Amino acid sequence: MGRWRPPQPPSAPYITPEGYAALEQELKALWLRRREVVQALSAAAAEGARSETAEYIYRKKALGGIDRRIRYIQKRLPVLQVVPARADTDKVFFGAWVTLSVDGQTATYRIVGADEIDPEQGWISVDSPMAKGLLGKTVDDIIGITINELVQQVEVLVVRYDDPQDTR
Repeated sequence: MGRWRPPQPPSAPYITPEGYAALEQELKALWLRRREVVQALSAAAAEGARSETAEYIYRKKALGGIDRRIRYIQKRLPVLQVVPARADTDKVFFGAWVTLSVDGQTATYRIVGADEIDPEQGWISVDSPMAKGLLGKTVDDIIGITINELVQQVEVLVVRYDDPQDTR
């Protein structure tokens, strides 16, 4: 029996238009994947003793994971609020690409919904302490953000609403 943990507070229901489309695509792909897994599961079940068939056990676990993710996305999509990108402001809001200076080093982050976070791309949740500290700030603002129990001075260098990697 595991250790009891209090439930997590609900995440903000915001998402970018690209993130919403990606969730819809994931849901469609999961339904197709589920169909394949069910076929493989029934073939494995037909082989005989189910408790001793590794293929059957593997497919059963895979089906459970797929069903869990489908349920999550189906419950989450109706709750989400799609927030279009702003283009007419120099303040930090949802969907912004923010370039910061932390201890002389620069880093670029994008503030997105909890369902879109991707640390490798620098996409952080609007619920994160960093994003909460940045919301409403403008270029040249210096703010103190607690990172790993240390308060760091962070300077906002650039605020953009178009992808800095996009070279169109």
